[in-house]
Amino acid sequence: MSEIARLIIMVGVLLVIIGVVILLAPKIPWLGKLPLDFTYKRDNFTFYFPLGTCILLSIILTIILALWRR
Repeated sequence: MSEIARLIIMVGVLLVIIGVVILLAPKIPWLGKLPLDFTYKRDNFTFYFPLGTCILLSIILTIILALWRR
């Protein structure tokens, strides 16, 4: 039973972190404007693929999770 409680707490903490990131993301000026962030604009169509931002966030999260598992 305690493992289910821990899982629910971890999911809650993860949701809070995601909420904070979504709230603060517009205030980070370089987020979404890194090299390898592709934008294609045409008449009434815009395609945006943030590859550089995804790579950076992946590296940061990998380091955080590696340190957390120790």
